[in-house]
Amino acid sequence: MQTVEIYTSPLCGFCHAAKRLLKQKGVSFSEFDVLVHPARKAEMIERADGARTVPQIFIGQTHVGGCDELYALDRAGKLDALLQD
Repeated sequence: MQTVEIYTSPLCGFCHAAKRLLKQKGVSFSEFDVLVHPARKAEMIERADGARTVPQIFIGQTHVGGCDELYALDRAGKLDALLQD
């Protein structure tokens, strides 16, 4: 299974929704709270090609994007394959 990393903020509803989907699929992930650790926000922006909003989700070396993109992958039947690569 690929490593999953998600940059979040505790006040972000989209962050909670993305984490909920990953948990429902039994996926473990590393979470980086950009409010508690501001240096992680700069890291996130660099990794996400300038994206500044949370969540920003990475599966292996693939930048998925945010919550909407994660759910779109799942609806298209592509998320499970990406997690397994």
